[in-house]
Amino acid sequence: MLSVDLARRLHAAGLIWSPLAGDRFVVDRDALTHDVFYLADMTVEVHEFVGGSVIGFNGVSEWALDSVALDDTVWLPREDQLRAVLGHDFVGLGKQGEGYAVVALVEGRPSTFAHQDAEEAYGLATLEVLAHRH
Repeated sequence: MLSVDLARRLHAAGLIWSPLAGDRFVVDRDALTHDVFYLADMTVEVHEFVGGSVIGFNGVSEWALDSVALDDTVWLPREDQLRAVLGHDFVGLGKQGEGYAVVALVEGRPSTFAHQDAEEAYGLATLEVLAHRH
């Protein structure tokens, strides 16, 4: 799973989250960043208000928070979502030692991004590609 730190860096680099059912996120508070939540049609959903979007926790009795502002969350994109962001810059994914390597085009040249976790490798590649798209 993508780390919260890398997810924050991706957001700072311009990755925009348009929440959909199945998306993973954490509440960006020290005590809560280890609890991963999933948007679902029934329990955790996005509500749009004039002042901004909030994520509502519907009917979750053990959760002491009814809702949280979207700005107070960190999206943890999945491998398929990161691959979609890479788009035509994605070259391939392969095994490298005990981990994975993503090859992506950065300014037209293939670059390799390796990590033990495939989503982290995708995240590192996406971060670099975003940095050079602007």
